[in-house]
Amino acid sequence: MPEVAFTRARRLEYLTVGWNAVEGIVSIAAGAAASSTALIGFGVDSFIESTSGSVMLWRLHGVNHQAKERLALQLVGWSLLLLAMYVLYDAGKSLIGREPPDASVVGIVLACVSLIAMPWLAALKRAAATAINSHAMMADSKQTSICAYLSAILLTGLLLNALLGWWWADPLAALIMVPIIAREGWEATRGKACDDCC
Repeated sequence: MPEVAFTRARRLEYLTVGWNAVEGIVSIAAGAAASSTALIGFGVDSFIESTSGSVMLWRLHGVNHQAKERLALQLVGWSLLLLAMYVLYDAGKSLIGREPPDASVVGIVLACVSLIAMPWLAALKRAAATAINSHAMMADSKQTSICAYLSAILLTGLLLNALLGWWWADPLAALIMVPIIAREGWEATRGKACDDCC
């Protein structure tokens, strides 16, 4: 039974890495085309999530060693802190520079798909983390949940910009997410998954 649980967990992480690689490429390309810092930031988030998934794949292959678990949890935490710093920089730059993006239909569709897929994937990861007793995978599932929140923020910002011309809605909403992302990352770097952050 434990090996079945580890196999399932590895499959979820392969799905995470693959999905986020594609999402990152599409998002950055659409962001460049629309001059949307929010879409480009979302693409960077996708690549950070792919990195986190790769760390978890490393953790899930080989012997189930406590030191490996701790290191994986800390690496996931640092990737979350990196994400928080990037979102803070990107959103601040957009607001201060008054950088209105063009409307992006590709970005809106991508955000909708991500908003559906990420909560489902996060729930599967939480169940897998419980099954294999991995705090690192639990932290990784929280990062996937954060990706879903960022998808909602991105979608809201893109729609408000496209429909009402409110260019500032996206970076402002992204700034609201920074403390949540940073708290989750800080908890993970200290060696624990924060159960109430999300």
